[in-house]
Amino acid sequence: MAKKYKDPAKVMLTNVRISYAHIWEPRPVNDSEAKYSLSAIIPKDNVELLSEIQRAIGAAAEAGKTRRWNGTIPDDLVMPLHDGDEERPDDENYAGAMYLNARSSEPPQIVDRYVRRIEDPMDVYSGCYCNVTVTFFPYSSKDGNGIGVGLGNVQKIRDGEHMTGKASAESDFDSLEDRNGEGEGDNPFEKPDFI
Repeated sequence: MAKKYKDPAKVMLTNVRISYAHIWEPRPVNDSEAKYSLSAIIPKDNVELLSEIQRAIGAAAEAGKTRRWNGTIPDDLVMPLHDGDEERPDDENYAGAMYLNARSSEPPQIVDRYVRRIEDPMDVYSGCYCNVTVTFFPYSSKDGNGIGVGLGNVQKIRDGEHMTGKASAESDFDSLEDRNGEGEGDNPFEKPDFI
């Protein structure tokens, strides 16, 4: 069961796969200031979590009515929850899933299952499964109005297949077996027998 927070716009995304994980060093997005960020991939069959997200988005929109939008919720709000099948049809990692992108100017605290700090960036990466806290917030900018997603903290739950786009050494190479147990004949610089 998801943890409940006082702020109705805050949610723990439980057991989601993270992608584009820039959680160790901030990175600029679309020529803006550098921020810590990640994309959280949520299976469409996780109805309970998706409902919780929709409730939190609704709470942020209600807050925006008074704080940002002069008493009304605009009809053309840019929403943070995206359909992976529609918006990333060529990426199998997003198939059958919804996703959202969360950002923060402050670094997230990154912990393990026992809430012990993780210091090694190799331990939490694009492709692993995490709990992630996010807070939805209303915004108004020159580009329009919408609901943004603030990145909170990250708790690694388990490993997953890396999503770096780079081939692994195991997929690039076959195991080399020694001939005669000593690797004879493998040296291309040995003098051939016919010379």
